[in-house]
Amino acid sequence: MNKVLAAAISAVVCAGIAPAQSQNSGCDGPVKAKTSRSGPCSELARKISEVLADPAVARAHWGIKVTAMDGAPIYSLNDGQLFQPASNTKMFTTATALALLGANTTFTTKVISRGTFSAPGKLTGDVVLVGAGDANLSGRVIPYVPPSMRPKVAPGQQPPPAPPALRYLKDMADQVAKTGLKVINGDIVGDDTLYPWEPYPSDWSIDDAVWGYGAPVSALVINDNQLQLTVAPGDAPGKPTNITIDPIAPYYTVDATALVTGPHGSGSHVQIERAMGSKVLRIYGSIAVDARPDEEEIAIHDPAEYAAAALKSMLEVRGILVTGVARAKHRISTDARGFFRASHEPILAMDWSKTYAPPQTSIACVSNCSSTAPAETVLAQHISPPLIEDMVVTNKVSQNLHAEMFLHNLGAAVLGDGSTVGGARVIRAFLTTRAGLDPDDFIFFDGSGLSGHDLVTPRATARLLQYAATQPWFADWKRTLPIGGEDGSLVERFGKAPLKDHVFAKTGTLSEARALSGYLDCASGKAVIFSVMVSAHSPATAADRIAMDKIVGLIAAAN
Repeated sequence: MNKVLAAAISAVVCAGIAPAQSQNSGCDGPVKAKTSRSGPCSELARKISEVLADPAVARAHWGIKVTAMDGAPIYSLNDGQLFQPASNTKMFTTATALALLGANTTFTTKVISRGTFSAPGKLTGDVVLVGAGDANLSGRVIPYVPPSMRPKVAPGQQPPPAPPALRYLKDMADQVAKTGLKVINGDIVGDDTLYPWEPYPSDWSIDDAVWGYGAPVSALVINDNQLQLTVAPGDAPGKPTNITIDPIAPYYTVDATALVTGPHGSGSHVQIERAMGSKVLRIYGSIAVDARPDEEEIAIHDPAEYAAAALKSMLEVRGILVTGVARAKHRISTDARGFFRASHEPILAMDWSKTYAPPQTSIACVSNCSSTAPAETVLAQHISPPLIEDMVVTNKVSQNLHAEMFLHNLGAAVLGDGSTVGGARVIRAFLTTRAGLDPDDFIFFDGSGLSGHDLVTPRATARLLQYAATQPWFADWKRTLPIGGEDGSLVERFGKAPLKDHVFAKTGTLSEARALSGYLDCASGKAVIFSVMVSAHSPATAADRIAMDKIVGLIAAAN
């Protein structure tokens, strides 16, 4: 499509006649045919048409919705059609979580004894680490600090080390040791039964399960359920490489028999595989002797089991004898309903104006306790940062696992069911009942957008953004969004005036789908809402992202 044809299409669209290949597109609102060719709206439509006529992006499917802050329509293109939202899904999840759980709610992880003390310091029974949905048992610095505000590192100097990844687990081990406990005639158990054991939502790619961004979902999270694996070259070609895993804990076995140090200038060609259910990491390929170390984030296969193993080691280091093993305690789902139907079930007699406190104890114990159950004593605990601070991290850096935990925590708090479908049901009910979204305009199978089954329309996304802007929690929620040229996933986009610091939006990228939606400060000084989505774009290219950013610039200039 050339520029002449693009201009002709935009003129027809603004006159109110949509061409067959661009249905439901053009200027919204009362634009008259006799003035449409010269008005600001028709000019915006013409310029957007020119951007999308570029052969590099013309074969992709595009959807756009732009409105005023009060929802008054400005421009649309395929805004009622469904797109893969990718990480735009996190906006729907976090808005619901902020509204229903509250900005200041916290989650308390506990270490408890289940058994009897036959003598001072001697337990007959298990020590259990009970997960409560805290996403930040890690070395992450909270609150989130934008890059521009982080300490500057002088040339040639190393940045200060990050806090230890297992610092809070170590703190709880210290608390246990201070109780005087010396012998545990039982196991160390990682209990994540607050959620059913559903580590991977529907349609998560099997390829993602190896990597940190696809870490399994659990109510007991340690270091984002991931380890940092570093492969450094040996001191000469053909020599073995140097492999380190941080944090160090007895869990994975590494098979690097097919990994070698390559010759100078040969680059890094390191591959990592792990069979489903296996705890063997197979690392193969080569890394040049002069290459920088290859650093990868590797998902932990069973986070509750890993947490138990790490805690057992820490207790033993502190002089506590453990006669049993480290093991996980999961709750296996017995819900045989289909996800689609179950997630669409209405929630009756719901008070959407109140906030809900998340359960602070194991659901398995609540449902299965009896008069003969072992006595429980709290030995240690850790209280999470406020929910809003984790939400900032989640949206700024697009943290998939944390978004999934928001979904599960919603199900646990509102329905007493921390399942994937329970959380999805709460989100759907909130969005349709409270936020006013058309129920046919979206379907979410997870909380992060990593599922390829997730679908949403640009107009539903714009409606969510408009609804949020009217809520008392809006200021808190808006500050979780990445800022153009400043932080999060937009730190390297919109880095120059007039858009720098004036785009507040959530990114989304999944295979050949991309999205960007949020708020935009425009040339007039007014703010608008926008959602730009693209699917089926050409792989291995950034042309669609470049076009998307151009469109945002055009919207800002025209309003």
